[in-house]
Amino acid sequence: MRAMVLNKPGEALHLEQRPIPSLSSGQLLIRVAACGVCRTDLHVVDGELDAVKQPVIPGHQIVGYVEEWGADVESFQLGQRVGVPWLGGSCGHCDYCLSGKENLCDDAVYTGYQIDGGFAEYVAADASYCFPLPAGYSDLQVAPLLCAGLIGYRAYRPAFNAKTLGLYGFGAAAHILIQVACHQGQAVFAFTREGDIDAQQFAKKLGATWTGDSTQSPPQALDAAIVFAPDGSLVTQALKAVRKGGKVICAGIHMSDIPSFPYKWLWGERSIESIANLTRQDALEFLPLAASIPVKTEVHAYPLAEANQALDDLRHGRFTGAAVVVP
Repeated sequence: MRAMVLNKPGEALHLEQRPIPSLSSGQLLIRVAACGVCRTDLHVVDGELDAVKQPVIPGHQIVGYVEEWGADVESFQLGQRVGVPWLGGSCGHCDYCLSGKENLCDDAVYTGYQIDGGFAEYVAADASYCFPLPAGYSDLQVAPLLCAGLIGYRAYRPAFNAKTLGLYGFGAAAHILIQVACHQGQAVFAFTREGDIDAQQFAKKLGATWTGDSTQSPPQALDAAIVFAPDGSLVTQALKAVRKGGKVICAGIHMSDIPSFPYKWLWGERSIESIANLTRQDALEFLPLAASIPVKTEVHAYPLAEANQALDDLRHGRFTGAAVVVP
């Protein structure tokens, strides 16, 4: 098979010929039809995350079709369309796993990070962490739901009851989440890179009540704010924007340091909360919800061999919505 391989963090991906993965017990062999490109892929490629498998095939928003399965797999059919997300496995027996918080398992492994991912023609994945995908979406359209959607949804859960919601960083996750929030009747305030008129217009088109750059103050206080951009200074910006009792939710796996700030910005029972990864329950809740709304994704397709270009375009904010690599 062809695969885009990261041999060393900080280097470009290389197109290589690799053996089709062999299966262990409990795994599916999946023919990849599409794989979304995520900011976490950038963190892996740019060397901003520790413990990256070397070499590794990145990509963790995988849409594909079941070609084969290993021993002890019973719930899938040949040719079935499935999705493979960021969380690729966990120990199954620690306190976190036993309480439905496998996203916090110390021995969890992640797709395209510690195990090979979807920037390839085939992938082997733990069947317990693969999900049937809703009908009504093309392979390209459904791919961003598997990370931008799932982790965005997990970040949104603490803000279910917010009447006014701020989204800092209007990329793939925010363009999905705003549709859920508007469907719930919430007023969404979208914060973008300074001068990013395209992103602001895109947010308005999707239902934002107000748009501006991340240095601006919203016209009214926020009940909650979700920070998707990996810029720690936005946490303090958001903290100043939320009302007493409000929440600032940090959704990224990597972020620059949060600057010091005066206690009065936190006082008044404001809180800062981080979101780590996703759980299988998040997928079981969010995928049907997305289909019922329905959430519509804006995608930009790149051939497998142009995965480096997709990553660079994401790095520099050259598109709205999400990028998807197509083998």
